Amino acid sequence: MARRRGDRPAPLPSREAVRRFIAEQPGRVGKREIARAFNLGPEQRSALRDLLKDMAAEGDAAPAGHRRFTAPGRLPDAMVVQVSGTDPDGDAIARPVSWDGEGPPPLVLMAPEPRGRPALAPGERVLARLRPIGPGRYEGRTVKRLTDAPGRILGVFRHHGAAGGRIVPTDRRAKAEWTVPPGEDAGAEAGEIVLAQPLPGHPFGLKPARVVERLGRMGDARAVSLVAIHTHEIPTEFAEEALAEAKRARGVTVRGRTDLRDVPLVTIDGPDARDFDDAVFAEADGDGFRLIVAIADVAHYVRPDSALDHAARQRGNSCYFPDRVVPMLPEALSNHWCSLRPEEDRGCLFVQMQVGPDGRKRGHRFGRGLMRSAARLTYDQVQAAHDAGTETALPIAPLYAAFRALLAARQARGTLDLDLPERRVVLDEAGRVVSVEPRPRLDSHRLIEEFMVLANVCAAEELERLHRPCMYRVHAPPSPEKLVSLREFLRGFDISLPPGDVVQPGDLDRILQRVAGTEAAPLVNEVMLRSQSQAAYSPDNIGHFGLALARYAHFTSPIRRYADLLVHRALIAGLKLGAGGLAEAEVAHFPDTAEHITMTERRAAMAERDAIDRYLAAFMADKVGATFPARISGVTRFGLFVTLTANGASGLVPVSSLPDDFWMHDEAAATLSGRRTRITFRLAQDVEVRLAEASPVTGGLLFHIMQGAPAAGQQAPAGRRKRSR
Repeated sequence: MARRRGDRPAPLPSREAVRRFIAEQPGRVGKREIARAFNLGPEQRSALRDLLKDMAAEGDAAPAGHRRFTAPGRLPDAMVVQVSGTDPDGDAIARPVSWDGEGPPPLVLMAPEPRGRPALAPGERVLARLRPIGPGRYEGRTVKRLTDAPGRILGVFRHHGAAGGRIVPTDRRAKAEWTVPPGEDAGAEAGEIVLAQPLPGHPFGLKPARVVERLGRMGDARAVSLVAIHTHEIPTEFAEEALAEAKRARGVTVRGRTDLRDVPLVTIDGPDARDFDDAVFAEADGDGFRLIVAIADVAHYVRPDSALDHAARQRGNSCYFPDRVVPMLPEALSNHWCSLRPEEDRGCLFVQMQVGPDGRKRGHRFGRGLMRSAARLTYDQVQAAHDAGTETALPIAPLYAAFRALLAARQARGTLDLDLPERRVVLDEAGRVVSVEPRPRLDSHRLIEEFMVLANVCAAEELERLHRPCMYRVHAPPSPEKLVSLREFLRGFDISLPPGDVVQPGDLDRILQRVAGTEAAPLVNEVMLRSQSQAAYSPDNIGHFGLALARYAHFTSPIRRYADLLVHRALIAGLKLGAGGLAEAEVAHFPDTAEHITMTERRAAMAERDAIDRYLAAFMADKVGATFPARISGVTRFGLFVTLTANGASGLVPVSSLPDDFWMHDEAAATLSGRRTRITFRLAQDVEVRLAEASPVTGGLLFHIMQGAPAAGQQAPAGRRKRSR
């Protein structure tokens, strides 16, 4: 009941009462509706806002737009969804465009379009009315198409003679092919990658499509990353106005800047890096250290509301593939004026930091400078020089001394350091995969990481000191539901977490240290990773759980991340460092910008992962029938996901390929167990698998598991269905 004039305000409701109220509402709710429902007065708005912020940080309420919330994991009655594939009948499957909940986004099964209207196709976005039809599943009906085109299909063209052709979608989730009527193939040849549009057709059978663009042959070196770029709609072309602005760029002078050209700053990157946007320096300072981190002054060239700014915001970040980079900025900036090349003057924003012998920061100062990189070094070079104790003219020894102090501070505050091996796809000049190698993890890598983390912390602290808006990098703690599952899992190893709904990153890291070097380590690391929330960008600070930091912002890579450019602009405006500061119009759009760049970051990660999957599938295509040692990396009701030990390639073991049995899926324990055979497969279990199918078109790999299969020449018992629940 609404509060009447003269009524005394009710006490602030409990967290559980607010959570229950949000869950009972059919759509999104905001602070105003909650205040009205609980008879709260204006004087309680601040306390209610803090309560809602805490609930969002701890997973009790899900952000649903600017200052609005919904129950965790639930979709509103209507929202924008993007078609991600088709089911075996050719009907569209979609996912929410905005999803901040835990785990994968829910599945939306779209109802068929009215007769005479083009079918929905992968990549198309629509406003859909949703109806729950089961856990994590919704039925969707199109209210309005939002994409300019009537949808698009990306696939490989197969020629079928006078009857026309077919398109095999590159999206492995799209189960149905498309038929291309005669005269609608745009001259495409068999094996070419094509873009196509759906055509009106009958509700039954394969859906028809028209080829609108030919992109090259599937076997071409550029095809793999090209498919990922088009699948995830990553912009690749810059507007003429943006290119013209980049072409007009020139170097900066020392006027109005701090002259750092005599400081031997160095860049340290990988051997194949093309742009160098950060440089470092360290020296002893009393009982501690003086550190400088200098970052390319991108804000000098990319001004608010310019054509370059619009292009950078649209992309959100650069995307990295084994054979190319899709940059956030044109090469005239990313590889030239904003690249800290050795022995060339470059504008920069820098932070000078004083650090004690225990690695704790004693102070910092930001400025706008002119620098000249003393050397372009690689991680391997720096590590080799340090290990050999080689004396150089460059200050490598002080860098490592400062790093050891920062590492001690990191360990003291208790961060979460997951041991998850990374792999690198190595290509030859023709673009073929020649090897898949472990990505090295040297102290030189960790050195740069620690310097960058400290600079990022300083940026967030400085903007708070100045009372200026900040685009924070936030990472929420695990949700209560995830913690319950994690506790149950760890109980099987006789490991317990501290009681309560909140844990500290150090609590989780102590468990990782306890199991390090044991057979349980890979499994515990996998499950620990799955218990974590995804990091995001936000103008509202909730801290960074994984790094155990109360405030954190991205400052160190404005060439490749739009969030960093916004932080640079905020510092320039707050410290009155000259032109290119944050505009008021940008501040008003911070919530929307945060959602957008979080989406583009996740889009890039999916595209990069898809490209690597396709490269690996091409690498494995001539190995069908071979057996490999592997580890179970996922357990579902429909089968097992396995990852090969040798090269990190991942694929599915369908439940239909397992021994004949009734297979029971235990989600909490991450197991798949046979009722009759009593065979149990569990997450991170070592197994031997045989490669049954490799599809470079989709990046899909199918395996058959050898463990638990009938012996050679022996048939599985007849009369039993392979079922799971």
